[in-house]
Amino acid sequence: METNNKSFEQVIKTVNDSLDAVLSYSQRNDYAGFNKYDALASPILLPLSFGNKNLRLFYSQAIMRSPLNLRPLFAIPRTRNPKGIALFAMTYLNLYLARKSEKYLQKAEELLDWLAQNQSTGFPGNSWGYQYPWQDVGFFAPPNLPNRVVSYFVGTAFLNAYEITGKSLYLNYAIGVKDFLIQAPKVLFENDKMKCLSYVPDESINWVVMDVSALCGAFCARLAHFTNDKSLIEEARKLISYVVDKQTDYGAWFYTHPPTANRLKMHDNYHTGYILDAILDYLDFSGDDSFLENYRKGLQYYLENLFLADGTPKWMNNKIYPIDVHGSAQGIITFLKAGRFNRQNEEFAYRIAEWAINNMQNKQEGFFYYQKGRFFKKPFTIMHWSNGWMAKAMSEIIRKYYVENRATTN
Repeated sequence: METNNKSFEQVIKTVNDSLDAVLSYSQRNDYAGFNKYDALASPILLPLSFGNKNLRLFYSQAIMRSPLNLRPLFAIPRTRNPKGIALFAMTYLNLYLARKSEKYLQKAEELLDWLAQNQSTGFPGNSWGYQYPWQDVGFFAPPNLPNRVVSYFVGTAFLNAYEITGKSLYLNYAIGVKDFLIQAPKVLFENDKMKCLSYVPDESINWVVMDVSALCGAFCARLAHFTNDKSLIEEARKLISYVVDKQTDYGAWFYTHPPTANRLKMHDNYHTGYILDAILDYLDFSGDDSFLENYRKGLQYYLENLFLADGTPKWMNNKIYPIDVHGSAQGIITFLKAGRFNRQNEEFAYRIAEWAINNMQNKQEGFFYYQKGRFFKKPFTIMHWSNGWMAKAMSEIIRKYYVENRATTN
């Protein structure tokens, strides 16, 4: 992509317009919508699963993979997703920094208040999960069972709010999230140098999902930056060390460890981005650059194997379709963060954004489509998966552009 001032300004205008459109759509729908794994929210399908794991998994996969949106047929409700609400809150915080309008801070704080009032219960600290029952290969989660991934994103929204406003309330919520991440069951592995945490707090589950420990490690390192709690740095290093230890010799990560624990023996797009961002956050907030080469190697793999040259996100390293809009969003975020190492990384983030806007956004309604197959798009959106993620990604571009521009001209 050209980077002269005129073409760059056009990119920023395109991103601004696209972001305003998707936020307008999301606001009109009160940030509520269908969810990727919400099949068992159906009052029809859940009873028909008879408590059987395989039936629950079949229904979940069938609804998720269908080329048509079958959710209305099975009376699956539109709901607010805590991770999605966190993503929209982070979007508005970015816009507050970029556009200097109090209305964005107000919107962010309203969403943060909703999160504070809609926590999961029964475990240490502050935690969030999905509002519907869902079945994964490795476990079944009843409604509102907290998990470390959702809690990480909500905690990050609170930390962002604390960094911007200085309100101790938000820092206290983030500390509570740390308590859940570290204290809730279950530690799957630990020695003097490494540590691995479970996805959900269940003593019976031994399923290792690689991005979980990476996200928890990144959160601990960032929280240590604000609290000066040195013990969190050691905690973070052990968690990140475990993940780095499982990196392949060619720079990639499998979704699970061992790889055979998951039926997909490939490397997927957005989980790779999660891990890369987590390692970079650890490097930034810990001051420990031990894993810098692992990050660089992983980023190179991500670029060369999980995207096409025009910015199209691949589904897996060896499979393009279905193209998932979450891959676009994650790519924007990851390569924008990596722009500090190479201007071409930042330019690639803009290329991904342009591709997603041109190919995955409904120009009349403003929403982003969920997935695109070889011959057609799935004609519907998933609120947090499609719109929350793309709003967050594009707001990162806008924040970087306006904040840096303002700093240059002052």
